[in-house]
Amino acid sequence: MSSEHFETLHDLFKERYEQLQRMPQRLEGCRGEQHKSVLREFDKRHLEANEMLLQMEKELRGAPRAFQNQMLSKMRTYRKGLAELQREARSTNTGFATDDGRKGFYSVEDEQRAKVDPQRALLLQGHETLNRTTDSIARTHRIAAETDVIGQDIVEELGGQREQLERTKDRLMNTGENLSKSRKILRSMSRKIVTNKLLLSIIIILEVAILGGVVYFKFFRKA
Repeated sequence: MSSEHFETLHDLFKERYEQLQRMPQRLEGCRGEQHKSVLREFDKRHLEANEMLLQMEKELRGAPRAFQNQMLSKMRTYRKGLAELQREARSTNTGFATDDGRKGFYSVEDEQRAKVDPQRALLLQGHETLNRTTDSIARTHRIAAETDVIGQDIVEELGGQREQLERTKDRLMNTGENLSKSRKILRSMSRKIVTNKLLLSIIIILEVAILGGVVYFKFFRKA
């Protein structure tokens, strides 16, 4: 993840989001072709904002877990706000104002335009379908990003457990080597003890023999 690139995307998105927030108010003061032009501009900026959110979610895949969860929650709020702004823009009154200042009444020209321009309704329907598809794709990307993070955590945890097992194996090998050395030392000590016992027995036998000889020569030889 490039934190600088993510921050740049975040700043651009906030700027675009603020522009979209002002759009519904602009739409209320427009009519006819001007209203259509502002609505097209809203759709374009709305699509750009959604694309920025997708790019930000991609950038978050390599981010630390805590920061990633925080920003994913914030982006869910952004996405919800974009959907509300779109509903608000679509529900904005597009009628002409009458001389007495009231709104909501369409002129004959508008009625004729509505009759001869059914493609606009199809285009709007298609655009809403595209937005729903975009939201679905964004949710899929978000779930995939969260699943990727979980997978990375599991891999890291398994890696840590593997290191622990390798350290345990090394300690067992060292323990086995130490036990082998201890057995060798014990065998050597056992041999030395047996040798010492034999030497001690020989010395005792020699001392007894010498003592017997002395007694014999001292007491029995004279007799």
